[in-house]
Amino acid sequence: MTLSVRTASRIAIFASALVYTAASFGLATSTAPLAAQNAPYYTATLAQPAEDDRAIAGGIAWACKGTTCVANKGSSRPARICRGLAREMGEITEFRADGEALEAKQIARCNGN
Repeated sequence: MTLSVRTASRIAIFASALVYTAASFGLATSTAPLAAQNAPYYTATLAQPAEDDRAIAGGIAWACKGTTCVANKGSSRPARICRGLAREMGEITEFRADGEALEAKQIARCNGN
């Protein structure tokens, strides 16, 4: 079976439109991944309330309120980021990177113990 150039062209246009529509629909209905991209990557709990609401520690900008500090993803390992924050803000009781908590041994090292 041979297709005419006109028929092949129509099939290509239809396929392109179908792919474009599917991609557009996927973007329009997938707000959860977009919302997750705006969530902080790091969350730390301090032993004492932060004195400042903003800090640069571990090479990244932190926003703090009370005993909770949050930041976007940095380029270093989570343990190194935690250590930098502890040096700047004091003892850390809990540290999460992408929702995953550091173990007690890692927290102790983070605090210099």
